[in-house]
Amino acid sequence: MTEPARHVGCCTLAVPDAVQGARVPVHVVYPTLAPARTETFGPYSLELARDAPVDGDRLPLIAISHGTGSTPWVLRGLASHLAREGCAVALLEHPGNSRTDNSLAGTPANLANRPRHVRLALDAAFADATLGARLAPDAAVVIGHSLGGYTALSVAGGHPMALPDETSDGIARPVTVDPDPRVRACVLLAPALPWFMGPGALADVHAPLLVRTGERDEHAPPAFVERILRGLPVDARLDYEVVPGAGHFAFLSPFPPALADPSVPPSQDPPGFDRAAYQSRLHAEVLAFVRLTLPA
Repeated sequence: MTEPARHVGCCTLAVPDAVQGARVPVHVVYPTLAPARTETFGPYSLELARDAPVDGDRLPLIAISHGTGSTPWVLRGLASHLAREGCAVALLEHPGNSRTDNSLAGTPANLANRPRHVRLALDAAFADATLGARLAPDAAVVIGHSLGGYTALSVAGGHPMALPDETSDGIARPVTVDPDPRVRACVLLAPALPWFMGPGALADVHAPLLVRTGERDEHAPPAFVERILRGLPVDARLDYEVVPGAGHFAFLSPFPPALADPSVPPSQDPPGFDRAAYQSRLHAEVLAFVRLTLPA
């Protein structure tokens, strides 16, 4: 007997951040058997079934943290793939550092806010009356691209420092971050990591990491990422690879045709690199890592 096809369900969570005095927009995608239709989020579209019943139990919970000034929907392909394969994926938009409001970019406040946003999104997902009961309890994976990689490492136990060009007096200072013990693993895609240059910055990161960098990434060069990752504990579980020919944005979903233009740098790749072809490999690797670290 043929099993019914799984689609992508979607619900919206109300996530207030009392510290920042802002609302953290969070959409959670998950497996469902309900029929989907095209939904749009700004210029991005996805086949979704809004507020549809969840298919499955003990679903792994994953939070996605986007890059600076961006949106979680640039990782919509990865999120929908994980949802169809039995995961619940919280796509959160960082207020003050997103496509719609980038007023806190480059500030210590933003460095402190971002990890807290992830923690609040996890709180809301686990506490949701409908969704929470279908999740594997008290365990999550965080996926971060670019500054989202900083965010993931911070919430997993990293000790970041605000850089001199980010503070009012030009002196580097620690950023206060509360780690979340529910974060059992992290996926870092082209991670931005200069805030972890201090001694012992990653000494308390014990979660397994899957890290992918681009060979031709000018924003987060592999050599620099590797230098920072040497600060991990000696027994760290690290799956690291430099993707040949890839740039900083290779890990994002291909952009809609209206945005696939040199004037939109995240839509572009180095000559010869096929982002669409790479996506299927990336999706499979991330799914295998999630299943290894958060078995159903």
